[in-house]
Amino acid sequence: MNILTFDVEEWFHLLDNDSTRSEEQWKTYEVRIHENLDRIFRILEDTNTKATFFIIGWIANTYPDLVKRIAEKYEIGSHTMNHQLVWQQSPEEFREDVDSSVKLLQDLTGNPIKYFRAPGFSIRETEPWAFEILHDLGIEIDCSVFPAHHAHGGFPSYGKAEPAIIEVNSKKIKEFPISCREMGGSHLIYQGGGYFRLFPYTLIKKWAKRDQDYLLSYIHPRDLDAGQPVVPGLSILRKFKSYVGLAGAEKKLRRLLKDFQFTDLSTADAKIDWGKKRIISL
Repeated sequence: MNILTFDVEEWFHLLDNDSTRSEEQWKTYEVRIHENLDRIFRILEDTNTKATFFIIGWIANTYPDLVKRIAEKYEIGSHTMNHQLVWQQSPEEFREDVDSSVKLLQDLTGNPIKYFRAPGFSIRETEPWAFEILHDLGIEIDCSVFPAHHAHGGFPSYGKAEPAIIEVNSKKIKEFPISCREMGGSHLIYQGGGYFRLFPYTLIKKWAKRDQDYLLSYIHPRDLDAGQPVVPGLSILRKFKSYVGLAGAEKKLRRLLKDFQFTDLSTADAKIDWGKKRIISL
């Protein structure tokens, strides 16, 4: 089961960077989301691939026509309103942030919003209240868990990267964690972001063949944009992680979608016998 997701952000929506933290700062940067989404639409159409799009509410509020355009062919989920790490917010702040994004996306599409992904996979096992809030807001499927240690979050006790049911105070939510591979003692997301751009395609393909029982890929529009400017204030290491491999990323993604059949979350959800899946009680 191969699932393709996109986190719809602008090229400057980088976490933990002083020059890109606030909405006021975002307004000062060049707009590239239109051409970047056009590129993604071409790739999906050329490869006849379904996908799920997690959209930042700020993007939806600023460019509502983009949301309507995505919703014409693909399913949509929330990526929060303001792209902040979950554990840096109080439960009340998190509820307000997600609720506002869900209501906005529902108003624009006319459809219920059932899917969610936290920025930076930042729901940890120490924030079980986040899953309870998501359940209360109508979210049925979450994709926020990184099943190992991670800079922005991490949920090591989750165990194997596979779909499971998370239960908090008798409230249940289906979880599709991000796929990762252990390498040198670290767990790497080779199906998205910097590592997808860094690793050679031969290695990505080799690992993908091993993980076909469950493979969740995530791509940002900026991951395919070789012409984007450099965000100011980045360290040398952060600059490398954010810009390495941009030139070859589109070709790499096209090869991946031709070599493997990917689908969206709703299709994957319908194929799973949830009665046989683990229940993780928090």
